[in-house]
Amino acid sequence: MICQECTLPFALLSAVNGTVAPSCGVVEDGWSCWTDPYSASLALSPRVGCPVIFNRLCPKLLATMPVFNENTAFINLCCQEGSEGSASNPAKYNNQDYTQLKSYYMEKGRLFVDSSFPPNSCTLGDIPYLDNWEEDSVVWLRPAEIMKRQNNSDEPTFCTDGTSRFDFGQGGISNCWFLAALSSLTFSRDLMVQVVPMNQSFVDYAGIFHFRFWRFGKWVDVVIDDFLPTMENQLLSVFSKGRNEFWVPLLEKAYAKLCGSFADMNFGIPADACKDFTGGVSMSYQLKQVHSEGHDEELWLTLTRATKCLSMICCGTAPKRGSNENTVSSNGLVAAHSYSVTAVTEVECLGSKVRLVRLLNPWGEQEWNGEWNDTSDMWNSVSPDDQQKRLKHDNGEFWMKLEDFCDNFAMVWMSCENPNFTDGDLTCQWKCMIYQGSWVSGESAGGDKSGVMFETNPQYRIQVATNDEKQPGDKNLMVSLMQKPQVNRSRSRFYPIAFTIVKIPPGTPEGRLELPFFYMNSCVRESDYFIYERELVELLSVESGEYAIIPHTRNAYMDAEFVLTVYTKY
Repeated sequence: MICQECTLPFALLSAVNGTVAPSCGVVEDGWSCWTDPYSASLALSPRVGCPVIFNRLCPKLLATMPVFNENTAFINLCCQEGSEGSASNPAKYNNQDYTQLKSYYMEKGRLFVDSSFPPNSCTLGDIPYLDNWEEDSVVWLRPAEIMKRQNNSDEPTFCTDGTSRFDFGQGGISNCWFLAALSSLTFSRDLMVQVVPMNQSFVDYAGIFHFRFWRFGKWVDVVIDDFLPTMENQLLSVFSKGRNEFWVPLLEKAYAKLCGSFADMNFGIPADACKDFTGGVSMSYQLKQVHSEGHDEELWLTLTRATKCLSMICCGTAPKRGSNENTVSSNGLVAAHSYSVTAVTEVECLGSKVRLVRLLNPWGEQEWNGEWNDTSDMWNSVSPDDQQKRLKHDNGEFWMKLEDFCDNFAMVWMSCENPNFTDGDLTCQWKCMIYQGSWVSGESAGGDKSGVMFETNPQYRIQVATNDEKQPGDKNLMVSLMQKPQVNRSRSRFYPIAFTIVKIPPGTPEGRLELPFFYMNSCVRESDYFIYERELVELLSVESGEYAIIPHTRNAYMDAEFVLTVYTKY
């Protein structure tokens, strides 16, 4: 059968019970065509209140989907046309309407200047690597003026011949974490066009551009002017390798606006940017621990699944001697630095299978010089087909053996629109619930379970249903707790956060649970592990039934807002 909107073949399956639905794939009676990018099959979006099926939607039908339960949300998809904060209708950041502003400035024949993020020292912020006199020498220029001062006679363009991980290199701001995530984003065209609207150009030009990010439960549209910081007529931060292409510097400026300033983008972890690009699921793995405990096989399977699912995968090296300085090691790797994982493969060398990981340095140069690097003799011992995988350009991308990857990198982060990459089951269904909450002193900031105020913390009662095919140990519950920054990103203080999960016995009255309940019933997840980061994610295996999830800080009276996202597999 063919979807009349996206012209893709599919089999019609009911999201309720798996029966064939009487529809041809066009939106009808609450159903719509729903594509799975990893197989030839498609499924149908669920009716109101039904569980969410995570696949990718035909873009022409995106805006016509029915409303779901208010606590149910698609990752990176719209709930209903006109629903503010959805993918098709992002909320207007700072109440700035891109369409209206551009129309106004086009009509007036003037160029837009963003008063909420003006081209001045406040927008730049205090860049750690710049002296005061250097900051004072920063000049804000629009793209056409930059090119003119560089004696470049070409016209500025927004994007030329599509987006690529090789389009850009890192500049003078330590935001390798952001650029590593951006490199990964280029592998998913669907996500890329969600973040970077490609209908922008320097034709019908008014000096205004916009980009979209997922921020704490909703999509936001961020408007900027195109003044960019320069020193000596060169871009201060990220630069495009195409001399007249500007989508990356402009995207970086929009994200800097979210963070508070360009300086607020100094230092971070790629998982944060991946989350803001997708609104999806992120998992982290400590590589040395995985390797030392003999879990290389499990890590390889997870990496393989994640790449097949078009997940965003990034990794980071550890700092040297407690310093965040990007020093280059003798093996060519940069300390305290983020990289993107661009591929994994397996080759046969001298009769043995070798697992390889391909990585990209966001600097656009400076590569690994150990085994399986671009000039390694190891490539001479593989088949002609495998030799085609050998890299021949000094562009920052290189291969390395899985064991060397684990030995030389500290962490790897994997982010995807849905949790399927965690176990490779691409046919399963997940229900996703997003809750906005807060801890308020004297009301709902009760601290951990050891205190008498624990019961005052926000409580969320959920139902978990498992199917008959669930095997013991299958992960079927994922919980994400994300605290919102209270000020600009770099100055945010993240509290130690955790969550407790308790199974609720049948017959327990509805409503809030009081303190004795938590001592009389065992915890599925005890709050003995706190993190001082933006997001805590855990994947669990639980039985069918009702559960209470209690997000909390370590101590009482810690005021903050948070987003709790619960994924249940069934």
